[in-house]
Amino acid sequence: MSNHAVLSASGSHRWLHCLPSARLELEFENKESNAAAEGTAAHALCEHKLRKALHMRSKRPVSDYNTDEMEEHSDAYVQFIMEQLEAAKQSCKDPLVLIEQRLDFSCYVPQGFGTGDCIIIADKKLHIIDFKYGMGVLVDVVENPQMKLYSLGALEIYDSLYDIEEVSMTIFQPRRENVSTWTISVDELNDWAENELKPKAQKAYDGDGEYLPGEWCTFCRAAVKCRARAEEKLKLAESEFKMPPLLTDYEIEGVLSKLSDLTKWANEIIAYATDATINHGKEWHGFKVVEGRSVRKYKDEDAVAEAAKANGYKDIFRQSLITLTEMQKLMGKTKFQEILGGLIYKPSGKPTLVPTSDKRLAMNVSNVYNEFNEILEEKDYE
Repeated sequence: MSNHAVLSASGSHRWLHCLPSARLELEFENKESNAAAEGTAAHALCEHKLRKALHMRSKRPVSDYNTDEMEEHSDAYVQFIMEQLEAAKQSCKDPLVLIEQRLDFSCYVPQGFGTGDCIIIADKKLHIIDFKYGMGVLVDVVENPQMKLYSLGALEIYDSLYDIEEVSMTIFQPRRENVSTWTISVDELNDWAENELKPKAQKAYDGDGEYLPGEWCTFCRAAVKCRARAEEKLKLAESEFKMPPLLTDYEIEGVLSKLSDLTKWANEIIAYATDATINHGKEWHGFKVVEGRSVRKYKDEDAVAEAAKANGYKDIFRQSLITLTEMQKLMGKTKFQEILGGLIYKPSGKPTLVPTSDKRLAMNVSNVYNEFNEILEEKDYE
């Protein structure tokens, strides 16, 4: 069996909305990005630490992506799992814990399978925990199709043994401070699987249905060349980009709601065209690739220091403190807070306009008015 399902669980949010996209994606190479490689490394570290916490044999993975931040977040993930396990033991003497469990949900999705990061099974209850190391997109657990597919796969194996009545699903996304859980009854989940998932999955597998652009296009491999998406963005650009004085507040709100995705799409087109020119010799009529701005750098810092000192220049070094993360690891969290707690602050972030669905608290506009205008004035003088 192929290691990559046509209808992957991770891509289910996309192919359940845009049915033909799964087949269209097969025409594009599945390249692993740096962010994806970093996520894979984080998952491997989490798996190792969880196995050790459960007294299983495990060899620590070696990775170029390992950082203090990854160490902290993987520790937090394991701590969360152990807390959930203890909670499960309150109602079940010996709950079952599965790590990186292969799950088959092909009875609903043709050739459908995936891997669950951690599954805790107790009497009448199933808990699926999925670790997300990415920080670009905040993952919502409510009605999350990937999590529901994993749940269906786990139920196929263990429902008859444990008579499971409800399923809890948790997204653990530490770099976005997003740890959220959603619970659904097995009856409701099976109803969704039979009446919505199954018919849509068959159409998607066959490549049937209409293309439907939306926020689910974000990780689609075909997105940059998708005609349906291009037509939607170009239509927006043609109809809604007038000079601001000609727009009503309602029209501005409409543009704001679509601007982020339109800008992202434009940047993707530029990146695709640039790569095609540099790596494949493609020529675009009316365009060329030029060398961008860069900053000077020392070829060899030791050689530079030696040459400067030899010519009488001695005051050429600066000292700086180690990072906050390194300092906390050096002292330990308790000592760090005791010694440096009163000497550390977190400055306010730059005011940013986001949709109301964003989970961050709204800023007090009156407090940031002057600061924001200072930023605009600085730009005027640059």
